[in-house]
Amino acid sequence: MSSLKLINGSCADQKVDAVVNAANRYLAAGGGICGVIFSKAGMRELSDACDKCNPPLNDGEAAITPAFNMTNCKYIIHAVGPNFGATPKAFKELFEAYYNSLVVLKDNGLHSISFPLISSGIFGGSLTDAPGESAKQCKRAYESFTKDYPGYDVDVLLCAFTSSEMKSAEAQI
Repeated sequence: MSSLKLINGSCADQKVDAVVNAANRYLAAGGGICGVIFSKAGMRELSDACDKCNPPLNDGEAAITPAFNMTNCKYIIHAVGPNFGATPKAFKELFEAYYNSLVVLKDNGLHSISFPLISSGIFGGSLTDAPGESAKQCKRAYESFTKDYPGYDVDVLLCAFTSSEMKSAEAQI
């Protein structure tokens, strides 16, 4: 039986099959959760693996790499969320970042995943409530995925890092 659960914490710390990196299109080390994941996995190993994913990726696309030094997961799924500062109406691409991550999970025979609130930090641009919008698109993607693949069970953890992000996300889940 599939489930979607919102928690207050870091997606990088959850014990799951795959942790999601809120990636840039070049799959390069960045700030925020991306920087945390690269540090935990191993900068050189993860950078080399990301280079083999043929970046740049488009907004909404996802790619998978091993988790290397991360002991709480087997894989990292790199989801490219849109930059709402550059593309203020990229809601479809945000939905696709979540949905395509779930498809990559399924395609690799995995069942549990932890997401950050994709495109809610510096990629949130001028959205009034970037964490809330991100949670809304995660929920939509989860519902669409479980409808499209009713026989495939997934356990989804959506991770709000701060208490204010948690409050915004709770209103949408």
